Amino acid sequence: MLDTEKPRAAMVERQLERRGIRDRHVLDAMRRVPREAFVPAGLAEFAYEDAPLPIEAGQTISQPWIVALMIEAASVRPGDRVLEVGAGSGYAAAVLSRIAAAVFTIDRHGELAASAAQRLASLGYDNVKVRTGDGTLGWPEAAPFDAILVAAGGPRVPEALTEQLAEGGRLVMPLEEEPGRQNLIRLTRGAGGELARDDLGAVMFVPLIGVQGWEERTPATPAQAQPLEAPQPQVRRDLPALIREAAVALPQIASPDFARHFDAIAAQARVVLLGEASHGTSEFYRARHVITQHLIERHGFSIVAVEADWPDAASIDRLVRQRPAPDGAEPPFQRFPTWMWRNIDVAAFVEWLSAWNAGRKPQERAAFYGLDLYNLSASIRAVLDYLDRVDPEAARVARQRYGCLTPWSRDPAAYGRMALGSGYAACEKAVVRMLADLQARELAYTTQDGEAFLDAASNARLVKNAEAYYRAMYYGGAESWNLRDRHMFDTLEAILRARGTNAKAVVWAHNSHIGDAAHTEMGLVRDEINLGQLCRERFGREAMLIGFGTHAGKVACASDWDGPMEIKAVLPSREGSYERLSHEAGLPRFLLDLRGGAVREPLLPPRLERFIGVIYRPESERWSHYAECSLPQQFDAWLWFDETSPVSPTDRNLWRGGA
Repeated sequence: MLDTEKPRAAMVERQLERRGIRDRHVLDAMRRVPREAFVPAGLAEFAYEDAPLPIEAGQTISQPWIVALMIEAASVRPGDRVLEVGAGSGYAAAVLSRIAAAVFTIDRHGELAASAAQRLASLGYDNVKVRTGDGTLGWPEAAPFDAILVAAGGPRVPEALTEQLAEGGRLVMPLEEEPGRQNLIRLTRGAGGELARDDLGAVMFVPLIGVQGWEERTPATPAQAQPLEAPQPQVRRDLPALIREAAVALPQIASPDFARHFDAIAAQARVVLLGEASHGTSEFYRARHVITQHLIERHGFSIVAVEADWPDAASIDRLVRQRPAPDGAEPPFQRFPTWMWRNIDVAAFVEWLSAWNAGRKPQERAAFYGLDLYNLSASIRAVLDYLDRVDPEAARVARQRYGCLTPWSRDPAAYGRMALGSGYAACEKAVVRMLADLQARELAYTTQDGEAFLDAASNARLVKNAEAYYRAMYYGGAESWNLRDRHMFDTLEAILRARGTNAKAVVWAHNSHIGDAAHTEMGLVRDEINLGQLCRERFGREAMLIGFGTHAGKVACASDWDGPMEIKAVLPSREGSYERLSHEAGLPRFLLDLRGGAVREPLLPPRLERFIGVIYRPESERWSHYAECSLPQQFDAWLWFDETSPVSPTDRNLWRGGA
């Protein structure tokens, strides 16, 4: 069973209070009503996301913020009689019922009215009455109403509704007085019957169908065609043309001219972060290969740091830098999802990097590092192996300290469950002391082998942070994500320090890690930070953040965590999203500099952006894979491939893990 109390409280704080909802009646009611009870069972996990969700009859349940906004705008108070037009799932009526004395809600869809009535009754909300009918005509026998809320956009305010408004009553509804443009308005009835109007801003709602609304068969306007209630940015018709004019059209990835278009972006950079919109798209890996190759060959970059676990990447690093592998070393990248790094595109890059390094002195060779923190067992083993060689007494102490985690090293998530149930961090002190001891001996250890110490210290940091991560992930919220991305940033900083003041790094990671989270829902709603944001704060203009995007094609992915790899079709990008604007620019591949020019300002208003990770669920794509972002603030540049293909897994001998 889902634990919804914490997500609900977080929704109220982040989505409502931070956006300016101040009415205590509204906030308290939103904390009390279980939104998951009003959505289809398969979407319960998304109940507290900042988005509308589909319900029966092809309709939607409004996003939490729009429900709170309308109730606050209507100034609903204890003792009020309230009419709601558009019962939908019954969620808004449920929230209203926790404030008002009596709620009357109407829906023209009998299926919706019946299911809403059933839900409300099962939850004990007995001060709500539901009927099927034409909402534009109101509920005359129950009038007058202190507040009327209309959850659909009409061409005008229905006269029947204004007649049913009590003296001092408030009516809130969206109006479409210009084609394709809706505004939320509030009417307040004065003592003499006059109606005072307030405009509350642009919104997008489903059409209000009825005798005093739109006709059933009226051709859909742009607003009617889009069943999203959240305020949406007005998409300028010339945006695709602006993108096309500002973008640099790119040749095929294999062309020698492809990578040279990144020279201007890399000229002043110390850290170049190359994203991906999915973990299973061949074009993203191949593009990162040729861009990174160009940066190493022409711009002096010597570090490749990837969204992979340190010990797994260390096996590849030993291979490409011709360093010996420890006895009994396991092949890298055995954990789910194996195709993310064990694929032919990564193999081709590793072969190239090995060849590049072959004719160079050890100190001049480019290195391959991992930034992530999942492979707990391999990191523990790596620390112990290192200390066995350089300091046997310290190794003995380390075995005692890490003994706490050893039973859980193969299934660290089980440790997180245990620690949560026990109410304390069972192994925290031991792993923190282990890292501190290693760092205190840095001077003595690095005189023997600086690279070996960097490896051991990074593994010890991984163990410490992984222990905290697996505990935090059972609490939900932003803490586990923030621990992970801060670990990646700290590891990157440690690598740069170890490689010298002139070291320059290329980072391969998902868009959700390398785009600046401060300008996405991650930071604005969920309190999450990420690697790209931390790099900008630390390196300023010397950090270049390049996001990748696609419109359609196929992707290698899974349906569930630890599930088998599948090849799925990527749905065409949604109308109004950054991906759809990029697609409509009409170029198969392009690079768009977002730091200035005519296109930056028009692209600043937040729009939807797609994020496909290891898991891809097309059936719930809008709610599980899209989030609002400001692209020009999130990235410095945008690399576009209109149609993409999946990666191909490999088990070639290249992955043996060292010479």
